[in-house]
Amino acid sequence: MVVLGVAIWFSQREDTPGGPSTGTATAADVQRARDELARLVVAPEDTGKPYDRDDWPHWVSQGDGCDTREEALKLQGTAVTTGAACKITSGSWTSRYDGLVITDSTKTDLDHVVPLAEANRSGTRGWTKKQRQAFANDLDQLLVVSASSNRSKGDQDPARWLPDAAYSCDYAVRWVDVKSKYALTVDQAEHEALNSLLLRCPR
Repeated sequence: MVVLGVAIWFSQREDTPGGPSTGTATAADVQRARDELARLVVAPEDTGKPYDRDDWPHWVSQGDGCDTREEALKLQGTAVTTGAACKITSGSWTSRYDGLVITDSTKTDLDHVVPLAEANRSGTRGWTKKQRQAFANDLDQLLVVSASSNRSKGDQDPARWLPDAAYSCDYAVRWVDVKSKYALTVDQAEHEALNSLLLRCPR
């Protein structure tokens, strides 16, 4: 079976002189993100509950024999083919964090735009395991990226890490969208970094 890749949020434009590239983020996207950012609660990170990855079950079934990782690879790749039990057999993927083109699915990482450890520090202490599982498997906030860029990012927020300039505006918009969708908090440095970046994106 062949599944053609979906290009939502993933195409790039050339860098904008004097500022970050817009990628696919439109002026309306940026304005929405700025409005959402203004409504987010600014609070110190909650470090009282240590992060445990097992508390955030991920790569659950998405139907048709595919788990979350396989579904993301199908959606975000080009000319993706699958075999038995939804095993990815071929395709190509462009890592938006660094522009690397990957043709072996086993060499890709599936990154949470807002890392699980970051979510753990952002007002989710009272969440149930079911809520944490939903967040960990939300395809809206998962990106197929290179392993090296994912390792570089780790669990850092935009005050400490950003992808290549070609995707920086899209990344900021998407980060704010996720934090808004789940009513997560932002710390002061994170808020300032996002606000500064969004001010330099298309308006």
